[in-house]
Amino acid sequence: MFTRPAHLSDAAAIVEIYNREVTSGVATFDMVPRTVAEQTEWLRSHAGAFPCIVAVDGGAPDGGAPDDGAPDDGAPDDDPVSGWACLSRYRPRPAYSTSVEDSVYVHPDYQRRGVGDLLLGDLVAAGDNLGFHSVFARIAGEPGGDAAVSGEASIALHRKHGFELVGVEREVGRKFGRWLDVTLMQRLFVSGEQGGAAAQ
Repeated sequence: MFTRPAHLSDAAAIVEIYNREVTSGVATFDMVPRTVAEQTEWLRSHAGAFPCIVAVDGGAPDGGAPDDGAPDDGAPDDDPVSGWACLSRYRPRPAYSTSVEDSVYVHPDYQRRGVGDLLLGDLVAAGDNLGFHSVFARIAGEPGGDAAVSGEASIALHRKHGFELVGVEREVGRKFGRWLDVTLMQRLFVSGEQGGAAAQ
C-alpha cells in the first residue's frame, strides 16, 4: 500500500468512495451524490497548494509523496484506489489563507487496515511542506451512536497524528433521522510556525 498524488483519471474511484458516505454514511453532510464529471472538476480545483492524494493497493509508486502540481489526466492505474484524502481552504476570507481543512475517506473494504493512517500521515507531511500554519478536521458523528456513525475512529486517528480537540458543535446536522455533532480538531504545522510559503 502506498500513496500518490490523485490523477484526474481517479475521479470515478474517488467519487465511488465519497458517494457511499453521501448515501449511507455521516462523514459528509452532502445529501446528493456527485457525478464523475463534478468530481473531475473538483480535482482540478485541488491543484497547486491544495493537494489530493490516493492510497493504492499494490504495484509500485508512480509519483511518490504528494506534490504541488496539478493532477495529471493519464490513464487509470490497474491497482485499486483504497482511499483518498485532501487539503482544502479552511475559510474563504484572506486572513485564513495559512489554515487548511483535511478530508480522509477510506473504501469500506479497506477500513481498519491502516489506510486512513497512511493517508493522514502523508497529507500532514504535504501540508507541512507547503508551509501552512494549521490544519483543521471537522468530524461528524452521532452522540452515543455505534462505531459506524460515532466518529470516534476518526477522532482517534487524528489524535494519533497530533491533532487536539478544539470543541464540539452540538446537533448541527441532521441526516437519516439522526442529530449529528461535529468535533473540531486542530494541529499546528512545524514549518508553518514562521509563516511558510502559504503566507507569501
